[in-house]
Amino acid sequence: MQKLLIKGKTSLKGKILISGSKNATLPILAASILAKEVNLSNIPMVKDIFTMVELLKFMGASIKISKKKNSINIKNNFKKINTLAPYKLVKTMRAGVLALGPLLTKFKKAKVSLPGGCAIGTRPVDLHLFALKKLGARIKIKDGYILANTPKGLVGTTIIFPKISVGATENALLAAFNARGKTILKNCAIEPEIMDLINFLKKLGSRIDVKGRKIIIFKNEKIIKKIKHKIIFDRIELGTYMIAAALIGKKIKITKIDTNVIKNEINVLKKMGIDIKVSKNSIEISKGKKLKKINIKTMPYPGFPTDLQAQLMVLMTQADGTSKIVENIFENRFMHVPELKRMGANIVIRNKTAFVIGPSKLTGAEVMATDLRASVSLVLAGLVADKRTIINRIYHLDRGYEKLEVKLQKCKALIKRI
Repeated sequence: MQKLLIKGKTSLKGKILISGSKNATLPILAASILAKEVNLSNIPMVKDIFTMVELLKFMGASIKISKKKNSINIKNNFKKINTLAPYKLVKTMRAGVLALGPLLTKFKKAKVSLPGGCAIGTRPVDLHLFALKKLGARIKIKDGYILANTPKGLVGTTIIFPKISVGATENALLAAFNARGKTILKNCAIEPEIMDLINFLKKLGSRIDVKGRKIIIFKNEKIIKKIKHKIIFDRIELGTYMIAAALIGKKIKITKIDTNVIKNEINVLKKMGIDIKVSKNSIEISKGKKLKKINIKTMPYPGFPTDLQAQLMVLMTQADGTSKIVENIFENRFMHVPELKRMGANIVIRNKTAFVIGPSKLTGAEVMATDLRASVSLVLAGLVADKRTIINRIYHLDRGYEKLEVKLQKCKALIKRI
């Protein structure tokens, strides 16, 4: 079992190049089922991507991966397609359920295992199925699988989501891609990753209009068979390194980004007293002299992302006073707190709110990752802590961060995989 070994209190200095977005790549890989041939670039080479690729191969796609170029080429033979997404390939990855929409669109049937992923809450597929049923799919759950079919094809309609959901919005977009007539989605998620999926679907020939939280999809008259697409940068990876720099950065420059996408995160760090210089495609961050407390709530985009909650909590442990963070997206997303407390953090949880009393002197310890973002929060804690930190179960980390220890090593961090 691999572990990360970190010796803290070493100032970070250097440049960090941000990888492509995992959360944008996964739905676009699912959308590739709709095309004859797709070439994707700026792909992050992380475990969830390889799992999704294996799923597409199982379904019958021919796929070539270039790790050097961070690209994937996908060719579909629609005469040899398997409309099954089995448990063995979906159990570790939430995004497998996104195969439902394009399979129903293209082949009018699908059998998809109920998904797995991180242990951060129930994350039910109810809203996915709600949208697909509205479009005319017949669905039942049997033996841990979603069985769906639409003998006459999907039909455009108006769908009002009772709750904002990224995954359900993506699945509805994929299902509505070739539905008869016009589909209107209301109360949608509008994350940058969803905008990237929409841009991909437009290249495939779809006409899609976005107006606030309303998305209108018109039936395709002509599907483009062969396309190229470059994945957007990973804003969660960016936010993670921004917080690392805020904790212990002498001078960190982060490139290959669009700073307009992360205005909220920049403002939060500035309010906490972090020194940030912002340009259009890069950002420069140094550790603040005295960190200030802050109160935030996780919210759908453009609010503060739940995927940065655990990382920001580490920064809060070093702030002067009591900070407060309300988790509004997932019910079990404070699983990193016991591990941070073992390192010396002073955190109190009441219902869905964490009260972080600082500044705390963190001390290295042997800790265990419970999910993807929790694992990276422990890395951040290890960077700022006294002595040595050992992080176990880092396979969670490998699901979403590309070459994390290598990028930190280039900035003088004392971190290695053992």
